[in-house]
Amino acid sequence: MLTRKERPRKQATWNLQDAKARFSEVVHRARTEGPQRVTVHKKDAVVIVSAEEYAKTHPSPPSGRTGADLVSVMQEGRRLGLKLKPSRIYLTARPPIDFSDNER
Repeated sequence: MLTRKERPRKQATWNLQDAKARFSEVVHRARTEGPQRVTVHKKDAVVIVSAEEYAKTHPSPPSGRTGADLVSVMQEGRRLGLKLKPSRIYLTARPPIDFSDNER
């Protein structure tokens, strides 16, 4: 049985103008070949990685929380005797600006 050798992950470097002009190719290579570096003035600026690789290093927080969860937590707090009071910022109005031409 023939097996295909896995290509080593190649990390390419692009200058910003080339990356902008060939963005779809940069994204394709990030998905197939690995991270792609983009430089600005010959200094590393960003690294473009595939979504799968990003998800491995930055797991998303558990989702599924809804507004109903917030309401139930606030009701539980009230049942326990907590007084939840929203903090408010009241802005004061500026005095009106006089645009009349009294300086003549």
